This record gives sequence, structure tokens and C-alpha cells, in this order.
Amino acid sequence: MTSRAAADQRLSDLARLRRVRDRIDREYAQPLDVEALARGVNMSAGHLSRQFRLAYGESPYSYLMTRRIERAMALLRRGDLSVTEICFAVGCASLGTFSSRFTELVGVPPSVYRRDAVGATVGMPSCMSKQVTRPVRNREARSAGRA
Repeated sequence: MTSRAAADQRLSDLARLRRVRDRIDREYAQPLDVEALARGVNMSAGHLSRQFRLAYGESPYSYLMTRRIERAMALLRRGDLSVTEICFAVGCASLGTFSSRFTELVGVPPSVYRRDAVGATVGMPSCMSKQVTRPVRNREARSAGRA
């Protein structure tokens, strides 16, 4: 393969990866799995996972869960739905998995986050509250024991 062909292939892969990322951003509440995402861009699941991690620093599943947790954080701040309702509203099928991943990314369980966050962004411009409340990816959140 020539360097030109390799560069063209890389650009093609990046375009397909952007389509996958955009689909996750749009359809985070739908039941998505790596196989379905890969079929949508004519890639194997393994190739998609490897290339997605190289491009974005995390797996497609991790990216999907981060999107779901971001949305869950916004719903928890509203305070009008239960943790269970929010879990299913953002596309998670298991409350246990949702709570574990939420705690891993945010540093506190969903119920504690709700208690502490309700009203925390009142009066703050939405562009600022989005940045301030964005979960930390790739297990970088400090655990409750290491404050």
C-alpha cells in the first residue's frame, strides 16, 4: 500500500469514526452496542474498537457511557425523577451498572450527586454549568476516600 493510499484510508477511517461518535451523541438513550455501531460504518467490531480508542482515547462503550452519565447528571440536577427513572431514561438497562459507572466517573453515587447538586448551578449560564458539571473520563475521578 502506498503512503497516499494509507493516508486516504486513514482519512476514511476517521470520517467513519466521527459518524460513530455522532451517532452515539444522538442516540445515547437507545440500545447501542459495538457490533451495531460497526455494522453502521462497514467495519468489524474489533477494528472499530481499536481505531476509536486510537482516535479518541477510549472505547466506544466507554464514550457511550460517558454521554449517558452526562445526561443523567443534568436530570439529577433537575431533581424531579428518581435515580431508577433516570437510569432507564438515559438508556441503561441495569441500575447496578449505571450506579457503578456513575460513581466511577463522577466520584459519588447518583443519590449523593443529586443531594449535593440540586440548585448548585442556579443562575449559572448553561455554557458554564455544562463545563463545571462534565464528568471526568477514563477513571480520573478522585474516590470519596481520597478527597
